[in-house]
Amino acid sequence: MAVAGDGRVIRIGGATASFSDTALSVPQLLAGGRLDYLIFDYLAEGSMGIFGRMQAADPAAGYGTDFLTVHVGPYLHEIAAQGLKVVANAGGVNSAGLAAALERMIAEAGLSLTVAFVDGDDLRPRLEELRAAGHRDMFTGAAFPDNIISANAYLGAFPIAAALGKGADIVVTGRVVDSAVVLGPLVHEFGWGRDDLDLLAAGTLAGHLLECGAQVSGGTFTDWRDVPDWANIGFPIGECHADGSVVITKPEGTGGLVSIGTVAEQLLYEVSDPADYIVADVRCDFSDVKLEQIGKDRVRVTGARGRPPTDSYKVCVTFDGGWRSIAYQPIIGEDAAEKAARQAEALFARGRALLRARNLPDFTLTDMVMIGGEASFGAHGHQQGSRELICKLVVDHPDQQGAQIFAREQWAGISGMSVGTSINLATHVLPMTGTFLFLLDKQTVASRMTYAGVTQDVAVAAGTPITAGAPAGGAGPSVPADPGTVAVDLVRLAWARSGDKGHLFNVAVIARQPEYLPYLRAALTSAAVGEWYRHLGPDGEWPDGQAPRVDRYDVPGFHALNFVIRDALAGGINASTRLDPAAKGMAQMLLRFPVLVPAALAAELGGAASSAKGN
Repeated sequence: MAVAGDGRVIRIGGATASFSDTALSVPQLLAGGRLDYLIFDYLAEGSMGIFGRMQAADPAAGYGTDFLTVHVGPYLHEIAAQGLKVVANAGGVNSAGLAAALERMIAEAGLSLTVAFVDGDDLRPRLEELRAAGHRDMFTGAAFPDNIISANAYLGAFPIAAALGKGADIVVTGRVVDSAVVLGPLVHEFGWGRDDLDLLAAGTLAGHLLECGAQVSGGTFTDWRDVPDWANIGFPIGECHADGSVVITKPEGTGGLVSIGTVAEQLLYEVSDPADYIVADVRCDFSDVKLEQIGKDRVRVTGARGRPPTDSYKVCVTFDGGWRSIAYQPIIGEDAAEKAARQAEALFARGRALLRARNLPDFTLTDMVMIGGEASFGAHGHQQGSRELICKLVVDHPDQQGAQIFAREQWAGISGMSVGTSINLATHVLPMTGTFLFLLDKQTVASRMTYAGVTQDVAVAAGTPITAGAPAGGAGPSVPADPGTVAVDLVRLAWARSGDKGHLFNVAVIARQPEYLPYLRAALTSAAVGEWYRHLGPDGEWPDGQAPRVDRYDVPGFHALNFVIRDALAGGINASTRLDPAAKGMAQMLLRFPVLVPAALAAELGGAASSAKGN
């Protein structure tokens, strides 16, 4: 159980949102953070496939090499001097390999830092067993794939806490829940137990806020004009308390912004149901979380609640899905969109003719995306008749040769097709990575920690079936339309943030003032939001009378709504051909959604902060 009366504050710095994040965060946090822990999030569904392919080419590889060369290796002396600890999921599919490489680097530097690694998440030795069990994709129902690249269960925080309890200075893991890199240190420092569910939920929330790096400290914020000095944006620091509360801040003298808006956007980022955010160690209810601005760039976060964890781990399998060719053709001049569409059709037809001539199968997918004409906005686009755009051409083929045939032939457009076709910006032939997600009984997965050459299993709570009832988000009032109302853009009333999860994406809408929420609720029905995104159908548009399924969740704690738009990413981040497969811009598409408000409020909003104008 938790230690009562612990008045310490544990300062945790979040240095990366991905394995390719900036090289500037670590020196900044070391110089101004006064940290106890430095954490790194390297992994996502897409990156597991990358690391799996790396290890297939070299069995000693499969981890984030930037951890050694960019983020931690160059700063080992400073990390040792400050006495802070490091936790990172940079191990990818080979956490033991990263730990060994790190130990060699530490020895060469003449330091005495100790390293532990967490594993047990890698399920590749069990593939035939898992396939025979008949697992289906939890979103699409697809059968278990062939040609597996990686297969990993999302482990929890307690193996990390066990490694820190042994005295490890640096803990590297494979696939753990993103927030576990923060929850693990808090479990260790404050003695939280598996039954301290509210505290585990609070620590998970702290981790969720910190693990995306600068996203919580002004990065990707709706009111981007309010965020100073992107070049030196401050990376987040969580001041974590034993009661589960956390204050989000950043190093003094850095750019960026920590406000209720920036924290609220990150809090709802990709959580689906905020009242039932499921991770390995706890089911979290964030719907009544309170955010309080307690100073410049300081926001206190309280009120997370927890329930017993489920009895299963989420598992991510990546597999070889063939080959993709991508070409980017600039088209300049009158009627650019019409010319681009005709040229794409002609090039796809020519590519198919060349495949037939070589007795190769047809393309499995062809698609054309126009970049520069607001095609991503569908019927809500403002730009018509663009005279310059980039035509993105995509073909998929089972064989590399088929993809390469198109990559070569598409160059013919510059001299044999549309006037105004310029030099191709880039052409890529890439292996395709598919993603398959399912749930697996926790008791069949060994969660392990290795320190000083000794490996120990770390027990996990048995959990309860995922079918256990979940509380619904608290509903708030809506206001009916009134003859005296005026339509204003949503951005005048709210902040918004979006992100992908497989074939679906999330859009969070947070009221700038509590009194705006009823107007937002009245306008943003599930049906209205689904119709707004209707152009994101499987074949470019949903059929007449249909629209994406949209689930709406109320978040009364900080006056917000969260939407889950399903089956709208056409294959997910690894397979989608769209301009925005990661759904980073989907909330931007909603900013001009019309919301009816009283005329007096509309007049008041006419003088709103300039940061909201022009978004």
